[in-house]
Amino acid sequence: MSIKIEMLRCFCAVAKAGNLSDAADQLGRTQSAVSMTLKQLEQHLGSNLFESERKNRLTTLGEQVFALGSKQLSQFDSTIQAITDSAKAPQGLLRMASVPSVAAFVYPPVVDFLSTTYPELRLELRDSNTQQVIDALVQGWADIGIASRYFTLKETEATPLFQDQFGLVCAANHPLLEKGDHLRLDDVFSTRFVRNSLCDQIETPAFQDRMASVPTLLHNTHSLLATVYSGRWVTVLPKSVMAFAPNDLCFQPIVDLPDVRQVYLYVRQQTHLAEVVNDVRTYITAQDRWAAFQKHP
Repeated sequence: MSIKIEMLRCFCAVAKAGNLSDAADQLGRTQSAVSMTLKQLEQHLGSNLFESERKNRLTTLGEQVFALGSKQLSQFDSTIQAITDSAKAPQGLLRMASVPSVAAFVYPPVVDFLSTTYPELRLELRDSNTQQVIDALVQGWADIGIASRYFTLKETEATPLFQDQFGLVCAANHPLLEKGDHLRLDDVFSTRFVRNSLCDQIETPAFQDRMASVPTLLHNTHSLLATVYSGRWVTVLPKSVMAFAPNDLCFQPIVDLPDVRQVYLYVRQQTHLAEVVNDVRTYITAQDRWAAFQKHP
């Protein structure tokens, strides 16, 4: 007997609910049916997934199966939704994922362009961090992706879009700005620093050494900027992020931080929307578009 998707769905529902009764209600099945499905899964694995019959605590294997199963269910459900959406779209469904700072710039004109050129095309756009964008491309969820850094992906073409400098981002009244062109890493880390996911792309050893002692990490760009806007924290980000930051935030280069962020456009080559994807790639890679983007202070 092989593991079926409904076995994973049943197990994950019980793991989340912490009991059979609530899970059965959520699944629209009887409690005995849910219990039997769990037993079949455990028999197939040859080990228990819960530490007791109460189903309120996972075994070590159960925790691993839950993590993997939840990811698989999410991907499966997204695929089914995409199939359903495609069936409803005469010109197909185009899916795109981008890092937030670039999405805010590129999505509005892309939506305008596609709604005019392909009025019956359905669009699904997401903003995610670089790893999630790459995962979406690899798993086939996204046809087009915009991400920081270069990755070699099977059947996917990467085109460089632009690069921008990393530097200090802080409130306009923060004392560090008084350093001006003499700002150094020692100055930056002498105050309260909040880390973000883009910090992992900075290779300067002196910067990475300091990251080990930074206790606070914020993934969400909006929350990060709001925290820095308070004036009590600083961070390091690429300069282009300032195009969408509040007016009271400032960017300042750091003398001993030469790193730049490289941003790439990724296009899957195996897609049923080859003409549409090629048109979008041509539209996005227009050089004057990124020149204007990088002129923001």
